[in-house]
Amino acid sequence: MIPAMPKPGNEKKITRSNAEWRERLTEEQFRVGVKEGTERAFTSEHNEEKRDGVFHCVGCDTPLWSSEHKFDSGTGWPSFWQPIRESAVDTKTDFKLIYPRTECHCATCGLHMGHVFKDGPPPTGKRWCINGVVLKFKVAGT
Repeated sequence: MIPAMPKPGNEKKITRSNAEWRERLTEEQFRVGVKEGTERAFTSEHNEEKRDGVFHCVGCDTPLWSSEHKFDSGTGWPSFWQPIRESAVDTKTDFKLIYPRTECHCATCGLHMGHVFKDGPPPTGKRWCINGVVLKFKVAGT
């Protein structure tokens, strides 16, 4: 079940210094979320998560991904065919690997989530490949 969300444009933006992030996040969450790193494939507890619920940003608790949109991509990272709502994530072009990729961030606090690719399942054809270390899962109804 997807939780009720504020109307697009009504979300609060959160800005934190690196020192503030270091106080809130583990070293790995900081490396991935703030420094835009990538966790090792097949290391996330969320990769095999099959229960109904919602994946929230570890930095600000914003709901970002529904289990209704999760699929097994075989890549080793939690993958979704769409975010919980379009305004939940921001994207930008990333040239870190020389060729362009589309990077995604939490729209509320800016933590790096992962990348979106055009090789996903219907109905969107997209694969939002997300670092599980920057997510926290909340089981539906809790």
